[in-house]
Amino acid sequence: MAMDLVNTSPTVWRGVEKLDALDALTAFLGEHGLGGWAVGPDDLPPVRALRERLRPLIEEPDPERRVLVAGELTAAVGGVTLADGWAATVPDGTPVTAMLGAVAGLGILAVQLHLGPDRFRPCSSDTCSGVFIDTSRPGRRRYCMPGLCGNRANVAAHRARRRAAGQG
Repeated sequence: MAMDLVNTSPTVWRGVEKLDALDALTAFLGEHGLGGWAVGPDDLPPVRALRERLRPLIEEPDPERRVLVAGELTAAVGGVTLADGWAATVPDGTPVTAMLGAVAGLGILAVQLHLGPDRFRPCSSDTCSGVFIDTSRPGRRRYCMPGLCGNRANVAAHRARRRAAGQG
């Protein structure tokens, strides 16, 4: 979720804001199993600010610093508890930004602990400025959005091979 939130930024989408309206935020929450959370127009600016705080955290080269900042995100919501598996509960009335920060912080901490600090990477696409957290089993993911960035890279490589072979 943290990576997906970061990658809604206009810096990733060449100036296009993917969280441009309340319905976009509501859809984002629904896509990440957080549907039904009450949001209002005043929630958009703080969620965008959280997004800008998360990017440097994903890019952070120091694993200890990453743990410290992710821990601060979870601590901002008093009373976060872990339930079965990865489920977390937050107190009633928690603002959406604090809830998203806690979820992102817990996710980042879990990846850091279970998969290691080398799973936090920039997108390998020459045309993308996205970042991602590689949660794939083998840990070989290269693109923030494989269906978009990976496909673009594959098409460009295919066209380059065809040009080199004189086929157009």
